[in-house]
Amino acid sequence: MFRFLKSKRRRKILATRRIPDDTWNEVLAAVPVLRTLDDDERARLGELSLLFLHEKRIEAAGGLAVDDAMRTRVAALACLPILELGLDCYEGFVSVILYPGEFVVRNRERVDEAGVVHVGDDVLSGEAWEAGPVVLGWEDVEASGQGEGYNVVVHEFAHKLDQLDGAVNGMPPLHRGMSVSEWTSTFQAAYDELVEQVDRGEETWLDPYASEDPGEFFAVCSEMFFDVPLDFLVLYPTLYRQLAMFYRQDPAARYRRRAGLHAS
Repeated sequence: MFRFLKSKRRRKILATRRIPDDTWNEVLAAVPVLRTLDDDERARLGELSLLFLHEKRIEAAGGLAVDDAMRTRVAALACLPILELGLDCYEGFVSVILYPGEFVVRNRERVDEAGVVHVGDDVLSGEAWEAGPVVLGWEDVEASGQGEGYNVVVHEFAHKLDQLDGAVNGMPPLHRGMSVSEWTSTFQAAYDELVEQVDRGEETWLDPYASEDPGEFFAVCSEMFFDVPLDFLVLYPTLYRQLAMFYRQDPAARYRRRAGLHAS
């Protein structure tokens, strides 16, 4: 009954409301990655974003003034990973908190490899709390989706997808037909290689932060999958294929299509 009522409410919202064209066009103009979507994908992203804005609160913190275009930009970036998965993937939390820039999380406990607990402050650009809000810095939202390999919104919402089975371990609940063993072996091999490169002090294409743990590795790879998919496909083809099956999207094909349109 609850799902029926929710579906009915969503249909009513889509039938009676819309994101204003000038606001939506402003968001598309500001985020190049969204312009790689075709007309149908952009329309569906717009609908998802509208529902997201009705079901989630986007709250200001730290003195930030948030307008409709900013809220819509966050919603569109957040909904990009679930374009083919649906908004129900984001059940379990109701708010996104926006700070002007980086924010401080105080008195965070960390356990080192020796098992020693350390307490200190973290300066972050984004964080996804388990069973809680997503926290973002607006300056980093503005830098997201520019096709330069950075997308804090996709990163944090990838964590939300990873949390769906209760364990933030770099393996979200896979779809029927996907192989758990293939996913695990593919991601583990790439993660181990990155950790070794970082330990040797080598420069890495992936952000070294991805070597923190498998959950961060999945989130960073998700950023690159959507933001620089052609490079990611060349450098990590097996990872790309796993992510394409999970997200049910092929961003590299979008980039190729768009490049072809521009060439013609």
